Amino acid sequence: MATAIEQLNIRTDLPEFSAGDTVRVAQKIKEGEKERVTSFEGIVIARKHGKQISATFTVRRVIEGVGVERIFPLHSPLTTKIEVLRRSKVRRAKLYYIR
Repeated sequence: MATAIEQLNIRTDLPEFSAGDTVRVAQKIKEGEKERVTSFEGIVIARKHGKQISATFTVRRVIEGVGVERIFPLHSPLTTKIEVLRRSKVRRAKLYYIR
């Protein structure tokens, strides 16, 4: 059961997405005193911890022949936008075999 503080921080503006979908995640990065937004686009290979405050999702993409995976907290205030680019039907909840 989530506490009252956790309920205040759970985001409700997130789109529905699951493993196999291609997403673009925009995230704030602070460098010194400047702040910029960077995006990471790839396939969601896993979602963990359901809809709890500690929920995360893993996005994988191949950059110049090297596979890169990033794990994003779902309810983080630093994650500014999650955009679903393409939906896919998969038969597994975790797509670790794509590695």
